[in-house]
Amino acid sequence: MRYYIRGRVQGVCFRACTCSQAKQLNLTGYAHNLLDGRVEVVACGELKAREKLKIWLHQGPELAEVIEVVSEGISVQEFPGFSVG
Repeated sequence: MRYYIRGRVQGVCFRACTCSQAKQLNLTGYAHNLLDGRVEVVACGELKAREKLKIWLHQGPELAEVIEVVSEGISVQEFPGFSVG
């Protein structure tokens, strides 16, 4: 799945915290900042784990203010782990 998170999500450790959550859920993929102020997250793995991550993305870390999470299905991809870019 690919997620686009909008709100105050840059400069608040959103990517690092997302990486930590994803690793705890055994997901692979990445989280990186977009030029328009959103964060893009790609998460691959078990459906239940992706659903748990999506719930967490709606809240984010303590300093974040998430306004919107948009998700879209993507073709299966292989990643060696979860990274922050």
